[in-house]
Amino acid sequence: MASIAGKVAIITGSSRGIGRAIALKLAGNGASIVVNYAGNAGKAQEVVAEIEKLGVEAIAVQADISKLPDIQRLFEQTLERFGKIDILVNNAGIALYKPITQVSEEDFDAIFAINVKGTYFTCQQAAQHMAEGGRIINFSSSTTAMMLPTYSAYVGTKGAVEQITRVLAKELGAKAIAVNVISPGPTDTEMFREGKTQEQIDRLAQMAAFGKLGDVQEIADVVAFLASDEARWITGQNIRVNGGIA
Repeated sequence: MASIAGKVAIITGSSRGIGRAIALKLAGNGASIVVNYAGNAGKAQEVVAEIEKLGVEAIAVQADISKLPDIQRLFEQTLERFGKIDILVNNAGIALYKPITQVSEEDFDAIFAINVKGTYFTCQQAAQHMAEGGRIINFSSSTTAMMLPTYSAYVGTKGAVEQITRVLAKELGAKAIAVNVISPGPTDTEMFREGKTQEQIDRLAQMAAFGKLGDVQEIADVVAFLASDEARWITGQNIRVNGGIA
């Protein structure tokens, strides 16, 4: 997909997991990458080094996307280094699996601050600074269409992201900025496996039509398509990249 060569992409939460795979995929297609991370500078610099081996530029920028000043600094540093922003991938997020009777106010505030507030205000910065014809790709989850006990707070945040995406697609259309949302199914990452037994993991894998967990590369490939010129007529859509999970 040579159509993103020379573009500049910010990918939140891209020091590991799906975000790392997206960073490497877009870099492999010629985009310069801003690797955002919250706390693990070493992992972020490893991703930068991998990207530089591909012959494109990359920087790592620490920013806690639950905090507006950090989000503003992320965009400021990107503009200082590259002079423009073409692609924003809102990958950063956290999960919470608790019965509603056990969800504390602190739990609720933390997950909404990262998953919703972070997405909303990075989109706000993109609306102010992104070049015409840009791409915003947000992240939801296929669990919003399911009825999984203990997921109430998590799917609440992801449902909010889906609605924000729909509205912004129309709001930013005048600048030819496409805004879409990806909804992965169970994907084999460190965050997905955390707190789950192997039996639970196997059961979730078998819910997919293909009978397996998703792979981070399978998600990154779809993000790369949505970031490209080939996807220029797609906006306001929720792409369920989930192997037919039901």
